[in-house]
Amino acid sequence: MSLDVSPALLAQAERGEVDEAAFVDCVRTSLPFAWDMVSSLVAQLRVDGGEFADNQTPPPDEQARGQLLRAMASDAIRGTLERHFGVRLAFQNCHRVAVFPADGSADERLARFTSVRGQLLNQSPTLRDC
Repeated sequence: MSLDVSPALLAQAERGEVDEAAFVDCVRTSLPFAWDMVSSLVAQLRVDGGEFADNQTPPPDEQARGQLLRAMASDAIRGTLERHFGVRLAFQNCHRVAVFPADGSADERLARFTSVRGQLLNQSPTLRDC
């Protein structure tokens, strides 16, 4: 299971639309490694400026890796993170998350990062089974 959904939040979902703030809190508490990574990258982007901020350090264990993969693979979770933090997310391999400004100012850099070429250039034998 990717999220630890409270009975109250599940009941809300069964009745109709869910308050996004409640879903954000569910993601934050269910996937703390992924949440901390994205929030620290957002802070880095805001402090350092530039076109993007990214992580190149593999997760410390399989639990953390699983959290990151679940966050990046789910359209709902990923979209919620993007809206909450006001960024666009990109993902390569098992751990390379990048945050880009949502305003389009780094569209060219985002396109390079998410390109087939970018993916191929980011390969490493040590990441084969990540």
